[in-house]
Amino acid sequence: MSEVFRRLGPADAQFRRKWCTIMQYAVVEGVRCEAFRGGRGICSICGAVVIAKCGPRILHHWAHASRRNCDPWWENETEWHRAWKSLFPADCREISHVAPDGEIHRADIKTPTGIVVEVQHSSMTDAERQSRESFYGNLVWVIDGRGFRDNFDIYHLLPDPASQIAHDIVWAKASRAMKGAAAGMFFRLSEGRADFPDANITKATLRFGYVHGIQEIKTEVEQAYSGHHQYDWVRPRRTWLDAACPVYIDFGEDYLVKLEIYDESNLPCIRYVAKRKFLHDAMVETDAQAIASRFYPISERKGAVGAKVGDD
Repeated sequence: MSEVFRRLGPADAQFRRKWCTIMQYAVVEGVRCEAFRGGRGICSICGAVVIAKCGPRILHHWAHASRRNCDPWWENETEWHRAWKSLFPADCREISHVAPDGEIHRADIKTPTGIVVEVQHSSMTDAERQSRESFYGNLVWVIDGRGFRDNFDIYHLLPDPASQIAHDIVWAKASRAMKGAAAGMFFRLSEGRADFPDANITKATLRFGYVHGIQEIKTEVEQAYSGHHQYDWVRPRRTWLDAACPVYIDFGEDYLVKLEIYDESNLPCIRYVAKRKFLHDAMVETDAQAIASRFYPISERKGAVGAKVGDD
């Protein structure tokens, strides 16, 4: 699957310069169709005439015949967009979503269970993200991370936050500058409470004490591992850190990276999720928050995650 998610080529640069809305589907004689040479159809949102663009060096698509952008949220389509949409059945792609007040937008993907999947390549303001989350509600984001992969460091394993061993551990936050924390350093909640019995110490407040290294509990962490890692995003696109809906990053591999908060210590973490697990759950779950919520244990790092996470 990773071959499909290749880097953007020259054709994609042409798409970003277009002023019109680019679509995979239009209505032709009452039927949703992909673009074909010489085709003319109707935009499913505004009803305006669209024409097929099927040149030899561009991604085949529909574009409005006039200078029009009927959906301001619609991002011009790259090969990465098209590849993601092609992973879902045709009747799930480019689906119009109508609000009770009549406002209408075209979702990248809307599954039969009502989950909207928005795949996003370009940057986005907080205001637009909040508007989309409010409009769709049951939404999950998939963002293109290939452009900032070198600024995204993924560090040591974390045990499942619901596991027994995790209950007594507060991890030191990792970063590029904190090499020791990046390797895995932690405090024990039980030790902090024993040293200061009257201080009402919790995971949210414990930031001191004897510093332990992950090697002390390496076996236990591996046994309780379910895809979580510490990470550091240098110069992050902060709107995704504040998102109310789940955010998955696609780095062009067979797994996705989901942004999460580990536990009550408010530690940022990521969780590896196999793409096929994400695709399966998006089609069968009714709540976007429930995607990738049920996992089998993972016995190896990174490469095995794509092979084992979510196997049925």
